[in-house]
Amino acid sequence: MSSIAGKVGCTTETLRRWCREEAGRRAGPAAQAASDRDRVKALEREVKELRRANEILRKASAYFAQAELDRHGKW
Repeated sequence: MSSIAGKVGCTTETLRRWCREEAGRRAGPAAQAASDRDRVKALEREVKELRRANEILRKASAYFAQAELDRHGKW
C-alpha cells in the first residue's frame, strides 16, 4: 500500500480508505441481492409450510364435521 500510495501521490491511509470504500460499493448490491434471495427462499418455505398446515386443517375439519353428522344420525 505504501509504495502504491507514493506513486499515486497520497498517503497510505488515504489509499487504504479508498480501497475499503470501493470494496464496500462493489459488495453492496451483490450482498443485498444474496440477502434478498435468502429472504425469498425463507418466505417460499414458509408459504409451503402454511399451505400444508391449511390442507391438514381442512381435512381435519371435514373429518370432524362428518363425524358430527354421523353422531346426530344415530340418535
